[in-house]
Amino acid sequence: MRASNHLIGLLNFLTFLLSIVILGGGIWLSSRANNTDCLKFLQWPLIVIGASIMVVSLAGFAGACYRNTFLMWLYLFVMFFIIGALIGFIIFAYAVTDKGSGRPVMNKGYLEYYLPDYSGWLRDRVVDQSYWAKISACIRDSKVCSKMGRSFNGVPETYDMFSMRKLSPIESPEQRQSNSASSTQAPSPSIASGCCKPPTDCGFVYVNETVWTPGGGLVGADLDCQRWNNDQEQLCYQCDSCKAGVLGSLKKSWRKVSVINIVVLILLVIFYVIGCAAFRNNRRIDNDEPYGEARMTKARPSHFQL
Repeated sequence: MRASNHLIGLLNFLTFLLSIVILGGGIWLSSRANNTDCLKFLQWPLIVIGASIMVVSLAGFAGACYRNTFLMWLYLFVMFFIIGALIGFIIFAYAVTDKGSGRPVMNKGYLEYYLPDYSGWLRDRVVDQSYWAKISACIRDSKVCSKMGRSFNGVPETYDMFSMRKLSPIESPEQRQSNSASSTQAPSPSIASGCCKPPTDCGFVYVNETVWTPGGGLVGADLDCQRWNNDQEQLCYQCDSCKAGVLGSLKKSWRKVSVINIVVLILLVIFYVIGCAAFRNNRRIDNDEPYGEARMTKARPSHFQL
C-alpha cells in the first residue's frame, strides 16, 4: 500500500471521529428540544452534516485501506460535489451579505443599524413571517435580553451607565446619540431600538434594561413604538429594528463562517489530490502494474531490416 493510501486513510479516520462528535451534538439537541423551535431549527442541519461526513469518511477510509477502487471512486465523486457546493456557498454568502452595515456614530463606540439599509435575498428571508417566527423564537429562548441586566454593589445600573454600554446588534441594533435641543431635559432614551428596547423616537423613559414606560410627550410615529411591549416574552421581537439587528449579526457571522469555509475548502482540495493519488495506486494494483511504470510500453524491434 502506498503512502498516499495510508495518508488518506488516516485523514478520513480523523474526519470520521469528527462526524461522531457532530452527529452526537445533533442527537443531543434533539433530545433536549422539548418543543423548542430554536433547538428544533438547529438539530437537523447538525444531524445531516454529521451523517454525510460519516458516510464519506467511511468510504474514503475503506477505499484507501482495503484498496477498494469503487469506494475510492465514490469518495472522489462525492468530494468533487462537496468542493463545488462549498465554493458556491462561499460566493453566495459574500453576495447576500454585500449590502447593509452599521453606521458609525461620532464619539460613540457603537453603530446604527437600519432595516432599509439591507436588501436582497437575506433580508427577504429574515423579514418573511415564517422564517422570522423561528428566528425570534431562537432569540427569545436564548434569554439574550434577560442577560442584559447589570447591578453594581446591589444597585441597578442607571440610564447614563446603560447608554454607554456597547450592545450587540440584537440587543440594540439602532444606536445613536440625540442631538436635539430636548437632550438637556429629563433623561429619555438616546439609544435607538433593538430586540430588547424600544426605539428612541418613541420617547419612552428608562426604568431598567428591558422595561421602558411611555414618556409625557407624544409617542413617535415609528410603528415599532406600537409593537414594543414590556412583557419579557414579547419586548420588541416583532420590531423592524430587531430584524435589522439580526441582519447585522448574520452578516458578521456569515463573513466569519466564510473565512472558515475557505480554510476548509483548501483542506478538502488537498484531501482530494491525495485521494486521487490513492485511487491511481488502487488502479495500478488492480491492473498488476509495477509502481512507476506506464501501463503500455513501446515495443522495440529485435533487429533492423535494411
